[in-house]
Amino acid sequence: MPSIAVVDMEGKKVGTVDLSDSIFAIEPNAAVMHQVVLSYLAAQRQGTQSALTRAEVSGGGRKPWRQKGTGRARQGSTRAPQWTHGGIVFAPKPRDYRFTVNKKERRLALKSALSVKAAANEIIVVDAITTDEYKTKKMVAMLKAIEADTKTLIVLPEVDNKVIKSASNIPGVKTAQVNTINVYDILNADKLVIAKDAVSKIEEVYA
Repeated sequence: MPSIAVVDMEGKKVGTVDLSDSIFAIEPNAAVMHQVVLSYLAAQRQGTQSALTRAEVSGGGRKPWRQKGTGRARQGSTRAPQWTHGGIVFAPKPRDYRFTVNKKERRLALKSALSVKAAANEIIVVDAITTDEYKTKKMVAMLKAIEADTKTLIVLPEVDNKVIKSASNIPGVKTAQVNTINVYDILNADKLVIAKDAVSKIEEVYA
């Protein structure tokens, strides 16, 4: 069972916490993580691109010249794809790029991502992440004190609007709750800053 130091918002060690082997110390499954990340990114695509095929552009109803005898290549319409203002071949149309990954694979991918971060010593547990006011400066000071002032994902046990708003203006910093964390954000972050209460909630939900 891996043990990790718990620090306060000023970066001082205030204790330790034991992380569950079944979540933070499994053998990572790279294939499943890759599949879940692809699914997440595909779901972010708007899929609103659209172009007109030769059947949808206006004009081109009359054959431009007779079939034979002109010396030119035969043409049936001025809206064929090789013509200027012609239709697009295999024109893109609005579509939904999402595909589903089953629940067991999603859970395995999340545990794998957390285990990767734990093995790389990229998880920082903070005893409590709180602020009494909407102050970006306070969150910047905390991240600098705990040496997580690069690309960071802050995981909270529940919604805390003051913390979320205070961190939202910091470049490279994202916030999430236990029930909204995803594999892409975990792997994409350089540091994973987790509130101590969130650790127990993660273990309760995913164990």
